[in-house]
Amino acid sequence: MLIEQPPRIYRWLFPGAFWRIPSPKGMKKSVYLTFDDGPIPEMTTWILDTLDKYGIKATFFCVGENVSKNPELYQSVLDRGHRVGNHTYNHIQGIRSRSGNYIRNIAKAAQSIDSDLFRPPHGHMRLSQVLRLRRLFRIIMWDVVTRDYSPHMTAKGVFNNIKRYTRNGSIIVFHDSLKAAGRIEESLPRSIEWLLKEEYEFKVFD
Repeated sequence: MLIEQPPRIYRWLFPGAFWRIPSPKGMKKSVYLTFDDGPIPEMTTWILDTLDKYGIKATFFCVGENVSKNPELYQSVLDRGHRVGNHTYNHIQGIRSRSGNYIRNIAKAAQSIDSDLFRPPHGHMRLSQVLRLRRLFRIIMWDVVTRDYSPHMTAKGVFNNIKRYTRNGSIIVFHDSLKAAGRIEESLPRSIEWLLKEEYEFKVFD
């Protein structure tokens, strides 16, 4: 559970970040579907088609280098009505980077990713980086990590993580990366269908 749904004490390390956005009492419960690490042709196109099939909008936290390599695919994400966010230029971890280099890497990604949303790769940042970045972006973390990237996880396991940990306002993380291939193709449609059956509304960030 420490991976799939971060404990409260971990969330305290990121003041001002968004982990979960519950719908107000009396309104339909909601989820925020997000995808990290793309865009890449091998995965993002299939995910876009799948989301279209169900009429769902999501948020894609894009790596700047992948956007530079696949500008038409990135534009397709936007043209299909999805939200985008900054996920650094080279998918670097803040905790392993000098703060100046980390901020410059994010700024480089921002040259091709027009968004006020940011998500740190692997969820690791120093407090000083959090305090600086929250003046420039809304930092979007997560409430449910599917672990679709793990070679030790099955598609059924990914789906079970959705069923076990999702709650009103959950921000759910999938990945449009090659690491998720072989698991997301089965688990994403099953997860969407289950969430719809459970009467969740799919939202994107304002």
